[in-house]
Amino acid sequence: SHQGNLGFVKRASSERFKRMNVRQMFNTYDARDSERWKLSFLRKRSKVVEIVGAQGMIFALAHSGVCAAFSRETNKRLCYLNTKDDEVVRSLFYNKNNNTLITVSVYANDNFSSLKCRSTPLEFIRRGKPQEGGMPLFQEESLQWPGFVEFDDVNGKVLTYNAKEHIYKVFDLKNYNLLYKISDETVGEIKVSPGILLLIHEYEDKDHVPLKILNVENGQVLKEFKFKLLPDRLVDFVEQFDEKLLVKQEKENLRIADVCTGACIEVANTQFMNPSAFIFLYENHLFLTFRDRQVEVWNFKGELVTSFEDHLLWHPNCNTNNIYITQEQDLIVSYCKPKQEGPEKTVASINVSSILTGKCHAKLGQNQEEEEESEGSSNRDCPLSPGGTKMTMESALGDVTALYYNEERNEIYTGTLSGRVFVFSSS
Repeated sequence: SHQGNLGFVKRASSERFKRMNVRQMFNTYDARDSERWKLSFLRKRSKVVEIVGAQGMIFALAHSGVCAAFSRETNKRLCYLNTKDDEVVRSLFYNKNNNTLITVSVYANDNFSSLKCRSTPLEFIRRGKPQEGGMPLFQEESLQWPGFVEFDDVNGKVLTYNAKEHIYKVFDLKNYNLLYKISDETVGEIKVSPGILLLIHEYEDKDHVPLKILNVENGQVLKEFKFKLLPDRLVDFVEQFDEKLLVKQEKENLRIADVCTGACIEVANTQFMNPSAFIFLYENHLFLTFRDRQVEVWNFKGELVTSFEDHLLWHPNCNTNNIYITQEQDLIVSYCKPKQEGPEKTVASINVSSILTGKCHAKLGQNQEEEEESEGSSNRDCPLSPGGTKMTMESALGDVTALYYNEERNEIYTGTLSGRVFVFSSS
């Protein structure tokens, strides 16, 4: 039965996380290495802002711009991904199409004014020699602010924006070949969705917003239309998912329009509050909203599908670096607060919840340590940090600033305010 299947899924995922405990710690900061950095702020300890795991390695980016790679085979640092002493890494992207890590950086030599991309094969990182195998990407592009580069895993594309010349370009993520350009000064924003690009044109006429839908593969225009706006109301957001267009104006209902049929559904603004972030769940044709630490799941009929029973986010401003959604889009892993307020920090936990039911499948935290002690499998064999101190749940769950779930290895990585990365594993 369907209920039986859900029960089995819950048991299976609970089992997957049940024996997880802190097994290892890495440090993005090393005082002995501070001389290698030309810039003083790279020599300071800073919080971890992004973690990526791939092929038995962990890549951790600190807010300062230092990016370190660690091996899970040897549990040692392999290298830094900063190949120059004035390089400040801003973001990471693992390109599984060609087994490379892409770093997006700025440099002191041009006053940190433009983004530079570099692709490094994982094998060279594993050998500790990223400078030998990496290659620069998009060298012809001027990516000065507010220009950007966006990597789109779903469509296998890269979108760049040259703000100076007002040109968008779309590249193939497999080989970085240029596919097409969009040169139109009236384009104010581009949204990427499976199979399509939504072009939102700037508009002076406040009665409607001009929109264009393009085939993401070749840039051909699939549909061009104007969406009618309500007068004297600011536009909160315009989002596109397949044939559904979501438009929300200030203090007005959410409108979900079908761009093929013209049919439109309204969701009362008392039900659908303006979220701080969206995540579209392409596999399930649903979308997640984040607002005031709360997560909700909606469908495109404007119905609330899931409210979570125990998934109050610790950070009010959610981003994809401090939550993780599994490849099958069935589980969400987040750094959470308890439902009832308790003493600060001692009650933080990592909660694993079902996206479809809202049930909490597993919880890594203080209570878990107590349960394990009562079962006789306490943290007695907990490894020591390089400094010789015992690594506890408390240290791994205090001030978490980044989180990543490695599905391949069934490990959770947390990055902290102090620049450390902790590994939760069941073995």
